[in-house]
Amino acid sequence: MNEIWMPHAGHFCGASLCRFRLNTYVNGYIISTVGEYVSGNRTKFEEIGLNRLYETMVFEAVKSNHKCCPYEINLDKEVDFEGYNDAESATKGHYDMIKKWKDV
Repeated sequence: MNEIWMPHAGHFCGASLCRFRLNTYVNGYIISTVGEYVSGNRTKFEEIGLNRLYETMVFEAVKSNHKCCPYEINLDKEVDFEGYNDAESATKGHYDMIKKWKDV
C-alpha cells in the first residue's frame, strides 16, 4: 500500500502549537513528526523534549471513522523514535522512517 499523508499532527499534546507537522500512514503504522513548538515565547522555538526541537514517533495504526484520516495512532503502541534540532533533519528523518517501516 502507498503512503497516506494526513493533514494534522499525529502525536504530541502541544501539536496545535507546533508549526512543523508531518503525519503519514504506511503499512499499518503512523509516522508522526512535529517541531517548531511556540507555546509561551513566540520569538523562538521551544524544546518538545530533552535537547530536541523536533521529533518523529512511530506508532501502530488503527482504523478510524474520520473521513480526513482513515487511520489513527494507537498511543499504547509506540515502536520507534528519533529526535532532531533542525527542520532539514526532521524532514529527512520522517522520510527515513517511512522507508524503514514501509517493508516491515
